[in-house]
Amino acid sequence: MPGTQPANKHPAEDLKLTGSLDLNAQTLQELFQDDDAFVLRPIQNRYDKERRYCLAYCAGMLDQHFVSEAIIRPLASERMDTPGMKNAGTDTDVTLQQFIYAHGPGKQAETFAELVEAVTYGDAVLLTPDGGALLFGAQGFPTRGIAEPEGEKILSGPREGFCEALMPNLTLIRRKLRTNDLRLRFQTFGQRSRTRVCVCYLDSLVNRKVLEELERRLETVCIDGMLDSNYLTELVDDHPYSPFSSVGSTERPDIVASKLLEGRVAVFLDGSPVALTLPYLFAENFHASEDHYLNYIYASFSRLLRILSFGIATMLPGLYIAVTAFHQEILPMPLLISIAREKQAVPFPTGLELFALLIIFDILRETGVRMPSGLGQAMSIVGALVLGQAAVAAKLASTMVIVAVALSGVTSLLVPKLSAPALTLRYGILTLSMLMGFPGFVLGVSVALAHILSLRSFGIGQVALRGKLRAQEMKDVAVRAPVFAMRERGPVSPNRRRSRHAAAWRDAT
Repeated sequence: MPGTQPANKHPAEDLKLTGSLDLNAQTLQELFQDDDAFVLRPIQNRYDKERRYCLAYCAGMLDQHFVSEAIIRPLASERMDTPGMKNAGTDTDVTLQQFIYAHGPGKQAETFAELVEAVTYGDAVLLTPDGGALLFGAQGFPTRGIAEPEGEKILSGPREGFCEALMPNLTLIRRKLRTNDLRLRFQTFGQRSRTRVCVCYLDSLVNRKVLEELERRLETVCIDGMLDSNYLTELVDDHPYSPFSSVGSTERPDIVASKLLEGRVAVFLDGSPVALTLPYLFAENFHASEDHYLNYIYASFSRLLRILSFGIATMLPGLYIAVTAFHQEILPMPLLISIAREKQAVPFPTGLELFALLIIFDILRETGVRMPSGLGQAMSIVGALVLGQAAVAAKLASTMVIVAVALSGVTSLLVPKLSAPALTLRYGILTLSMLMGFPGFVLGVSVALAHILSLRSFGIGQVALRGKLRAQEMKDVAVRAPVFAMRERGPVSPNRRRSRHAAAWRDAT
């Protein structure tokens, strides 16, 4: 999809507006030829027959009531009350100031690229008698309502989630951060899709180096169409060939607001309910949305469980094959006899058993995700039970292998942000363990740890931030300290010290 022309270059950018209403209307009609949804409606003032206008829009994308009452009615039925107004400026200025100003704000356009982008976004374009053009925000296309994200459900806390419309998403952030320190900067990407992207941050807290690095990478983006936030993620990722991402994603406004308060940057894409946050730290993979809405002891215990689950999901199959196939001497004798007795009836090698059952588990998991929620969940559970029982009864797999595969698969679901990396590491470590035994297992784990420690996100290390451990930096990583104990914003923002909070009385007692 990437092209050779600049991403911000529009096919009609070189076409300038002429001084003729008829020529502008004709050019616009040619740009939208064979598009039956494009409407070009002439308007004539009843008191001044020489005053003609032309309204351009796409049917089904704008608010018809707004257009009729705020644009068409005043232009067609109102007269100029001030005699000298006709000579006060151009027809475009007069229209904007006297006819339209009281009904809704508008802005002037200079190129046909602006007109095309406005029409396709659901705006109304008004061509004026002197050859000018005015743009009015009149979007009226249907959008999904604000609801709790299906993939980020919580036990306690706000139930709001982003939708596919850009401005309502930004409004949700404005409601949570009611300060003029909030900055919203718009850009357009995609030579064909012309997708609007908003970079959002708090000016007094943002890390300037991260912001500058993001802007530098965005300048290099060149693509025909940007339809989802993952397009942008892959284009600006620090490690495009790594299974681990250097850009965070969420559909919750409260999560984005908390990241902005830590000095990070959020990126919104029109048409996608997923907001990107950066820089992204590795510890955030184990954080849940409701960690700050529940008791800190329970939240800390849950985080430790997620870290343990990630280790089990990635290392258990490889450890099992390394021990049972190469180093049986480290197992207790009763357990070794039990494994050998079950293995004796299975005609396949242990490694082949593990690979086959892991693939079957992933097939069942993918089936449960793709099918309707109720039916998919039932099929995945029934399929796992039936196939597992049938495999044991037919002596195609041993019970211990099924236990290892099931435990590895279930624990990977506990850390959804690391599902793809866990899948890659699990098969990689398992392959090395099959070939080399325990040395292969250690090699796979060591390579994975070395890669994780080397990860960076927009110039900031995802694991070792400053080369040394600081107590304040560790209070919201593997465990969550009480709110009154977290006195600093985190390692990203240069403005580290938090404002004095409501629990300041603890310092005085």
